[in-house]
Amino acid sequence: MTGVEPDRLDDQQLMKELETIHRTRHDTLLYGSNDALRTHNDRMARLEGEYLRRNPRRLVAASRTREGARERTAADTTTPTTPGT
Repeated sequence: MTGVEPDRLDDQQLMKELETIHRTRHDTLLYGSNDALRTHNDRMARLEGEYLRRNPRRLVAASRTREGARERTAADTTTPTTPGT
């Protein structure tokens, strides 16, 4: 295990760790070894799990749900109208 156990971090530290791991995700996926990616996956899952445990009633944006995505897709496929018509 790398880093401090997520349940031992205060809220500010947890958010900082989450921001860092999300920022480094793409490079780890593209350029990291399999071991590095496995470690990154494990750490990210632990941090995100702790965040969700602490924030079970977090705000969920409607556009980030499946239904919201379907509405977005449907709106994207409708014929645009010309202003003033």
